[in-house]
Amino acid sequence: MTEPSKFVFGVDLDGVCANFYDDIRPLAAEWLNKNERRLTKDVSYELKEWGFRNKEDYEDFHRWAVTQRDLFKVMTPIKGCPQALRRLSKSTVRIRIITHRLFIRYFHLPAINQTVHWLDRHGIPYWDLCFMGEKDRVGAHVYIEDAPANIHKLLDEGLKVIIFANSTNREFEGNPNRVKTWPEAETLVKRHFKECIVLPKNWTAD
Repeated sequence: MTEPSKFVFGVDLDGVCANFYDDIRPLAAEWLNKNERRLTKDVSYELKEWGFRNKEDYEDFHRWAVTQRDLFKVMTPIKGCPQALRRLSKSTVRIRIITHRLFIRYFHLPAINQTVHWLDRHGIPYWDLCFMGEKDRVGAHVYIEDAPANIHKLLDEGLKVIIFANSTNREFEGNPNRVKTWPEAETLVKRHFKECIVLPKNWTAD
């Protein structure tokens, strides 16, 4: 049996903990010189609906949003996320933050500093903070993720994935592990935890 302190929950940030798409929408409107209300909330992962033509287009915007608008520092948490993670942490789930925020070169320091500041500011507990794209290499009992490519990769590796629902991952509609809220996600984490360990007497999975 796995010891409680060794049960690892791999947690993505953007689109899962941080309200990424809603919070970058006004910044994208500013960058693209467009009316924010004309930028649909029903987006795909590449944000082509807003007018980003290719990866280079988006990377220029992303670098500006982080370095000039402190994007990773000012984003709002998704409702219920900090509270759910605090409860899980107190129940001896080891929270491992896994984010690919260093995918653009030459501004890693502000990205890392803003990330740590944001996590501490919102009281989000974690034991490990991993900045990497190959999330299947990190090692977790269960992951929570929203990006379609990452979800496919984790599932292909036979790993357990909770899919945090948004417009970018509609292809997974109907998947029993696709959730719309953090209370739903918390319940699934507890169920996975229960499968792995002998639980403390005060543990509930409802």
